[in-house]
Amino acid sequence: MKRIVVLFATILAFVASAFAAEPENQAATFNEITYDFGTFPEEKGKVTHVFQFKNDTKGPIILQDVKASCGCTTPKWTKTPVLPGKTGEVEVTYNAKGRPGAFSKTITVTSNQGVTRLMIKGEVELAKENKADQVGTLAD
Repeated sequence: MKRIVVLFATILAFVASAFAAEPENQAATFNEITYDFGTFPEEKGKVTHVFQFKNDTKGPIILQDVKASCGCTTPKWTKTPVLPGKTGEVEVTYNAKGRPGAFSKTITVTSNQGVTRLMIKGEVELAKENKADQVGTLAD
């Protein structure tokens, strides 16, 4: 009988500690994690998309750092604390000039709630003037 009581007490303590270990806050909820620009001409130059997130936590969310996987992608983000129930954003601009072909770039968002990885992708069509140069080169 004593063993059963000890076993029951151990299980109860384990279950209680598991619930206590759950974080009170959950991370921000982004409206999307991946954005596809589709196919667009190189002449368009820079393209921009805004990722929005909602603070579904019980405390403020502070975006501490946002980094792109390369220099061709520039992020801007909400610099002030985002209070519970409010929204913030990460704006991402990709410079397609001189970069024809498919692309996929990662943006790493670090906040006081953890790390979220966003992605942009698409395909850049070769500029018309560059297509003419390539045709001339092939004909030579």
